[in-house]
Amino acid sequence: MTDSKQVALAITGASGAPYAKRLLEQLLLQGITVHLMISAAGRIVLADELDWKLPSRAADATKVLEKQFSCQAGQIKLYGEQQWSSPLASGSHSVPTMIVCPCTMGTLSAIACGGSDNLINRAADVMIKEQRKLIVVPREAPFSPIHLENMLKLSRLGVCIMPPNPGFYFRPQTLEA
Repeated sequence: MTDSKQVALAITGASGAPYAKRLLEQLLLQGITVHLMISAAGRIVLADELDWKLPSRAADATKVLEKQFSCQAGQIKLYGEQQWSSPLASGSHSVPTMIVCPCTMGTLSAIACGGSDNLINRAADVMIKEQRKLIVVPREAPFSPIHLENMLKLSRLGVCIMPPNPGFYFRPQTLEA
């Protein structure tokens, strides 16, 4: 059974930490429980791009994030890369939507090939096999033919490929808007 007020968010090591931060912020403001996974490379990028130095213990990192985003206790559920006991690793107890933002090409490739060597890849595999909503935000330029083939493969499986290409139709005054 799934709960529409829950979302899985995976942050990988691609540049684009501000996108992940803004997405996490907006999900929490909507009262959504976020099942958060951060790869080792994702932690490095968060530190480099946002000065986030998250503690290694999930419980401590969760407290830091809850304080930073002023959200309710328990609204962020943080899982380790090898935490196979996570509900995200099982189709019988999962969330309706998963977003990988930003998504490295290595993660995208592993998802496209069904590789499940960490919780992020396994959770994405579960989303595909259970025909649930999976959104990947690939942050790479330019795309190689291999990248494009992997994205096409995922798209044909129903995965939403959403590169972070801002629209300027509404004439934003800054890139922050």
